[in-house]
Amino acid sequence: MVCDEGDGSFETKVVSGVSVTVGATKSGGLAKRSCSGALAWDGRGLPVVAEASQVDIDVLGVDLGLGEPVVAFQVKKAAADWDMTYRIYSLQKPPKLLRTITGGDFFSAADAGLNGRAVSGFEDLIPGELDFAPTVVLRFEHNRLVDVGAEFQSHFDEQIAKVRAELSATDLSDFRGSDAKLTATSSLTADRMHRLRITKAKVLEIMWSYLYSGRDQDAWRALADMWPPGDFDRIRTAILNARARGIRSQIDGVSPQRSPFHFKKHAVVFDAITEPPQRYVGGYLWNFRLVDTRPQPILLRRPPPLGIQEPLTRSEQMVELVIDAAGKVRSAEPVGDADSELVYAARGWKFIPAYRGGRAVASRFRIAVTPYR
Repeated sequence: MVCDEGDGSFETKVVSGVSVTVGATKSGGLAKRSCSGALAWDGRGLPVVAEASQVDIDVLGVDLGLGEPVVAFQVKKAAADWDMTYRIYSLQKPPKLLRTITGGDFFSAADAGLNGRAVSGFEDLIPGELDFAPTVVLRFEHNRLVDVGAEFQSHFDEQIAKVRAELSATDLSDFRGSDAKLTATSSLTADRMHRLRITKAKVLEIMWSYLYSGRDQDAWRALADMWPPGDFDRIRTAILNARARGIRSQIDGVSPQRSPFHFKKHAVVFDAITEPPQRYVGGYLWNFRLVDTRPQPILLRRPPPLGIQEPLTRSEQMVELVIDAAGKVRSAEPVGDADSELVYAARGWKFIPAYRGGRAVASRFRIAVTPYR
């Protein structure tokens, strides 16, 4: 998060003249343990959120498919809340709210689409009992928010295979013989209750991996094979009701399943490392730019060093990143002797992406870090 309980800030002005600010909420000139976000232009302002537990900038200066550059904020109102609100604003004067998406515990825009995960106490399961929450893959197409999970079936198949490998026949048989509700008032031992609840969570994870990748019939077949028969109708109705109230209730359409003639698009990664070459053409010296602007950091953090902080002599470390057109790090590799913790942390950094020809592009970029001790 850019700002968490008043800690952290970010401010920039984009080429349109709109300023984007996130930081601690101020009261009487003093910072509070809460966060705020706002847009400003020509002496005017538009508050995004006046006070919240967390405010994050997910993307900035990127066209998500709405026909113009936007900034997307993630907002958690209170620390105890499980869900985030995703607010997308235009960056043209005057900026305006284009879309709000709710119902996810995390959102992230990337070249492949817009991802959100959501689960809120379904069947009284807690996050620690789940390997992953349902993933909803969304994309803006002609200003419409479309569910495109069916185009990413290979991703969901990997999840299904992993969870199936963790399910033992004994635990599955034991679960099918239970009432499936597994309430705290049952006479089960604590150990058996724990095993049954973990098995229940894995069965649901397999089911919704089919369901959220556009394979409804496969989802219900898998559920029927693994769920207690006497409870099947109840759980199926509960799943459909929860789905109808969740993120999918906010979409404008569903992408059809990928056909055999679907071809995957590959992004061009531009060089933002090399200095642009200069050549004489027609008697003039031309600067052949590889990118027009290089990536600009939004959030760069790494695990804090221990002990007294002082710069280490001749200890600059460099990391080479591939940053996608949404400003997210898709790969991080050390250049020289960069330590593994730095490389791992770099995969979570966020940037304003590189630009070429007026549009955001993926780029290869190097950044130097000086560690402290």
